[in-house]
Amino acid sequence: MTNKLNLTIKYIFLSLASFVSIFPFFWMVISATNKSIDVTKGKLLPGSSFMENFNNLLKPELGFVTSLGNSAKIAIITTVLALLVSSVAGYGFEIFRTKARDRVFSILLLSMMIPFSALMIPLFKFFSAIKGTPLGFMGVNTLWVVVLPSVCTAFLIFFFRQNTKAFPKEILEAARIDGLGEIGIFLKIFFPTMKTTYAAAAIITFMSAWNAYLWPLIALQSPEKKTVLLIISKLASSYSPDYGLIMMAIVITTLPTAFVFFVMQKHFVAGMTGSIK
Repeated sequence: MTNKLNLTIKYIFLSLASFVSIFPFFWMVISATNKSIDVTKGKLLPGSSFMENFNNLLKPELGFVTSLGNSAKIAIITTVLALLVSSVAGYGFEIFRTKARDRVFSILLLSMMIPFSALMIPLFKFFSAIKGTPLGFMGVNTLWVVVLPSVCTAFLIFFFRQNTKAFPKEILEAARIDGLGEIGIFLKIFFPTMKTTYAAAAIITFMSAWNAYLWPLIALQSPEKKTVLLIISKLASSYSPDYGLIMMAIVITTLPTAFVFFVMQKHFVAGMTGSIK
């Protein structure tokens, strides 16, 4: 009897927790089908304005479709480059032993304590200074100005190094004896073996790049360069915001990150726990 009571209480608690977790997304989807006035009234039933909100959102003057493309480019390029650079750095810090290795790595970890708000002005001045140089394609108001600061982060390097600790070193020694070079070892042995680590890092990086707001707000100045979160912020800050339209934009913006997470969910859990297959 006691076990049944405990089980009942547990399921009730989990059901309530699930409802609290799912309700914001449910309300967001429902609101996307209603008019703005119905959203402000707190209507919790589906409406008939889904296609109206969707068509209004796709109007060229809003720039939502263009901003989706910009966010996708930034998120994908950032994820690919961050995984490449950070995994090589993490692999190198763990595999190659030097006297200065731990000191350099400690300094790298200390950089995690610096808030990004303290780096914004130096970064903006730097990218503004290179605008008129041959490197101007990476200057302010380009997509690269958002990508480059996120390519190499102390967290990802630390993450890859910690997971590399569990990598069997005997495989490396055997590969070296067989004459395989370091680049070949990394590409043919390390990369396939650490796929769960790469999957976890890819999810974290993609979500971070897709949801970036503060730095793109400062660095991207032209309307055609804006990311999707900047467009949603613009819609919400208008004199008379259309909440149904805003909710539709938020639903569409949420789909890519949700898709990436659910597709790679199993690898994400394995990668975060340091599993190697």
